[in-house]
This record gives sequence, structure tokens and C-alpha cells, in this order.
Amino acid sequence: MSDTATTSTRTPVDFWFDPLCPWAWMTSRWVLEVEKVRDIEVRWHIMSLAVLNEDKLDDLPENYREMLATKAWKPVRVVTAAWQKHGAEVLGPLYTALGTRIHNNGEGPTLEAVAGALADVGLPADLIDYADQEDFEFDAELRASHKEGIDKVGQEVGTPVIALPGPDGEQIAFFGPVVTPAPKGEAAARLWDGSVAVASVPGFYEIKRTRTKGPDFSNL
Repeated sequence: MSDTATTSTRTPVDFWFDPLCPWAWMTSRWVLEVEKVRDIEVRWHIMSLAVLNEDKLDDLPENYREMLATKAWKPVRVVTAAWQKHGAEVLGPLYTALGTRIHNNGEGPTLEAVAGALADVGLPADLIDYADQEDFEFDAELRASHKEGIDKVGQEVGTPVIALPGPDGEQIAFFGPVVTPAPKGEAAARLWDGSVAVASVPGFYEIKRTRTKGPDFSNL
């Protein structure tokens, strides 16, 4: 990022995440690296794997259905409540605190990890009460945020979703990139430039190769 860049001149980049997803976590660490070397400003938004898959449960493996039912709702409810009660500016720091505990430290999406993340960023401890609130107070806001992100890329993909202004004023949006480990420095910048260039081509839909390695899902 240039010395003269300011918040008002940087390109806004919208990033939708579910705190449970290890792939979104890796991509989020990459986009923060990009923020250091390109004139972009990341704005964080919530989406939900549980919402995404709630109409597809019969087609999912049993272990994935169980994960969604028992682990996916709690972190995203707490993050949504924090956003609604304390503003969008808490999303980035809270996501970093959550992801560090859940993914990097191997704590998994436990209530203890979520409570610890709240403490890490100085948010009220009683936000943890929203984790088990089945009649969730901010369900409409969660679903609206999720819909805003997923509508940009379609129901066939997941988290993360990245969107930014295109050269013609229309927003460019794409899923991913799925990458591990998160590249840094100029490697991060090259991946960013390539991703934006590919996504900006009219009619472009997909580029993919088989995963040969990835984050450890055993903590989820």
C-alpha cells in the first residue's frame, strides 16, 4: 500500500465469512496480506454454512450434517450479535480472534473458544448467551447478510465470497480463492491481481484443480 493511500482512496473489498470454515480463514489471512501491498480496504460481512445448507441436508454426508447442527450455528450467532450490538467495526478483530483460537490454536468452535475470543477483543462476555439462542434475535440480519453475499456468486459455492468494484462500475464477485498456506508479500499481490483479472472477464465462471492438501478439519 502506498504511503499516500488513505481510507477514502482505497478500493473497498467486501469479504463474507463463516468463522467455522478453515478455508475462509486461510483466504481471509491472504486478503489481509493483500491489504498491505495493494490499495484496498477490507470490509467484513457474515455468511453462514448452516443457512447455505439448510435446504440440502438430505444430500450431505452424515458427519457434515452433524457438524452443521451442533457446531455451525453457535459462533455465527455470537458474531452476528456482536455486529448488531456493537457495529460492523468489531467484525474484523473478532473474526481474527475467533479464527486464531478455532483454527490456529486448535481449540475448535467450542463455547470456551468463542468466549475467549470475545475477551480477546474486549467485547461483553454476555454475548456468548446468543450461541444457544435457537429463536435467534438477529436471525433476519444474519440471513440478509448471507443472502447479500451468496447472491453475488450463486448457491453452488460457499464461503468466502469476495466482492469489489469493477472497472465499469459493476461489482466483481467471486468465491475463494481456496489457498493454503496463505501467500504473503508479492506472492499475495500476484494472486490478488490474477483473481481480480480472471473474475472481471465477462462470462468467466470457474477455474479449479484438485486439492492436494488443506487445513486440518479435525478440530471442527
